[in-house]
Amino acid sequence: MAGDTTLPGRPAGRLNAVDKAVPPWADGLTVEEFLAREPRLSSLGTPLLVLDDDAIEDNLVAFAAYCAEHELDLAPHGKTTMSPTLWRRQLAAGSTAITVANYPQLRVAVAAGVPRVHLANAIADPGGVAWLGAALDADPGLEVEVWADSEATVTLLADALAGARRPLTVLVEVGSLGARTGARTLEEAVAVGEAIAASPRLRLGGVAGYEGAVAHDVTPTGLARVDAYLETMAAVHRRLADSYSEDGPVVVSAGGSAYFDRVAAVLGPLRDDRTKVELRSGVYVIHDDGFYASVAPADRGIPAPRLRSAMRIWARVLSRPEPTLVLLDVGRRDVSFDDGLPVPQVAATTLGGPQRPLVGAVATAINDQHLFLTVPADDPVAVGDVVGLGASHPCTVMDKWRTVPVVRGRAGHGDDPVVVDLVATYF
Repeated sequence: MAGDTTLPGRPAGRLNAVDKAVPPWADGLTVEEFLAREPRLSSLGTPLLVLDDDAIEDNLVAFAAYCAEHELDLAPHGKTTMSPTLWRRQLAAGSTAITVANYPQLRVAVAAGVPRVHLANAIADPGGVAWLGAALDADPGLEVEVWADSEATVTLLADALAGARRPLTVLVEVGSLGARTGARTLEEAVAVGEAIAASPRLRLGGVAGYEGAVAHDVTPTGLARVDAYLETMAAVHRRLADSYSEDGPVVVSAGGSAYFDRVAAVLGPLRDDRTKVELRSGVYVIHDDGFYASVAPADRGIPAPRLRSAMRIWARVLSRPEPTLVLLDVGRRDVSFDDGLPVPQVAATTLGGPQRPLVGAVATAINDQHLFLTVPADDPVAVGDVVGLGASHPCTVMDKWRTVPVVRGRAGHGDDPVVVDLVATYF
């Protein structure tokens, strides 16, 4: 990878109390020393997030095959995991870049040695732009592209790059009325593109947008909004055909993890010898048991990768103060709650032990450190038992853990999987 890799993929130094996923007996050990003991899931404590190595690998392979089949580039959104270890696995599987969402994440990606970084946003901090210009000048192997949705942004970028030797690649961001950032009309987007092309400090590199900002469902109406938005992106790209610089490829970039099939269908035909159509789907590497599982193209009957969740949260029963009420030792500090509460899936008497389906259990509320479950009165789950939870939106699960164990094979059939890695996150 480009640059001086300063951010390790595993926790640096020796494990200690702030690595909440590891047990007390690991305090003072390096990650390598910890893994050499071949720790099992049963040796860890709760609350706990674990990743399934086999599911990650299956998702990587399946999504890479889909992109190859449809001749799409893949620049997965790194904010899902903020894990250099997982970014490197994505790049090794054929991804052409790692996407980030803001200036601090961009700094992490550059420090981790990612050779091409797609910033799916604008930078409005002049100091941040100046830093980026210096980083590009210092490392000829580093490539970064950013977005702009207004001529004011273009002016800010150009002014902050005074003295930089390399032009910054900028993509026009197309938006939608009432949605997030992005030029609101085709004419506005074209004007932004022409302003980029006119600046000697910038390079017009293509068109970008995020279709997930215009819909949050897979109803016919929602899919129609997505398609209309993507058609506008395609129209902006065609209008800017004569403004693109001659010194590099043109990128048309879209595609979250819910509607990537529509990007392939609507934007895919724009591919040519010069134009690359790029997906930025990031959730696919972890997937989930919530929102993304409910809208995944494969579950809509579309020929697409059938992904599986690679994350499970384990929690312990702290209390059963009423016949149908169970309190778990997991809360807002440990698991996502922004796109649905965790889903109770299985119960066991011990971590790594035989599991049984937790039928009829429903999460009803979450506090900072407690999850409330309603369970059938005759369910035997008791204080000290563990519950395996599915979760929605891996981005807001991973950001609660600085150290995440990876196990080889999900515990599920009486096995006690071995911990094969500890990945560090940098949120």
